[in-house]
Amino acid sequence: MTARLSPLLVEDAVARALKEDLGDAGDITTNATIPAAANAKAVIAARKPGVIAGVDLGLAAFRLADPAIRVSIEKDDGARAQKGDAVLSIEGPARGVLSAERVALNFMGHLSGIATATAALVDAVEGTGAKIACTRKTTPGLRAFEKHAVRCGGGHNHRFGLYDAVMIKDNHIAAAGDIAKALAAARASVGHMVKIEIEVDGLEQLEEALANGADVVLLDNMAPADLKRAVAINKGRAVLEASGNVTLETVRAIAETGVDVISSGWITHSAPTLDLGLDFL
Repeated sequence: MTARLSPLLVEDAVARALKEDLGDAGDITTNATIPAAANAKAVIAARKPGVIAGVDLGLAAFRLADPAIRVSIEKDDGARAQKGDAVLSIEGPARGVLSAERVALNFMGHLSGIATATAALVDAVEGTGAKIACTRKTTPGLRAFEKHAVRCGGGHNHRFGLYDAVMIKDNHIAAAGDIAKALAAARASVGHMVKIEIEVDGLEQLEEALANGADVVLLDNMAPADLKRAVAINKGRAVLEASGNVTLETVRAIAETGVDVISSGWITHSAPTLDLGLDFL
């Protein structure tokens, strides 16, 4: 299991989601049809195989809806679930269970989908030494959770924002003048603890980036043959990250070139939701 999410982040996000769903009047369907004293037993179960993520958000949804609800974790974050496996077992006031259901499933299904997509890429490159990483292509407001889901799937996190690492892209290079000027300016500006990455789209640019001390070089949309040449040119001087055209069909060939990291925006911005459902027992 990966490290747990910050309880402060979890509670804030789940409380906002419940407020959005319940509005000013509450769950008018449940309150009209279910007696206040009714209790229920239920499970959240996987309807398709996948990797689980977002359990803490599910727990918070039921706890905030009604503190009397008791939830047991059957499959924790990072666990692989088969079709039909129980993920959470739930018991308590039926009204609270029903009112929290959609918020819990929305978070858990979305994050489990990211974990599942990540795990598929991780499995595909097994034995190559390449790491699968995400990008900043995340849902606004959900980045910490989506990056957590990547870790649940066995992947690694790229920078979390514009504040924790320097990443010089093509437009930065154009505005700065050239690669050497951009790297020199970045090195003079940031502290010694901050890594500097630069994006290149050709081997000539790679050589210039290495000559000017880049810590990490992103090899953008390069064919496997060029990636292999880049690894040979690099000789271990910088971390090499391959990005662009990363799919389940292409990722193994990219990994076998010897690059250190393969980054994919797809695993966070387009991974399909894992089908989870809540069923009363």
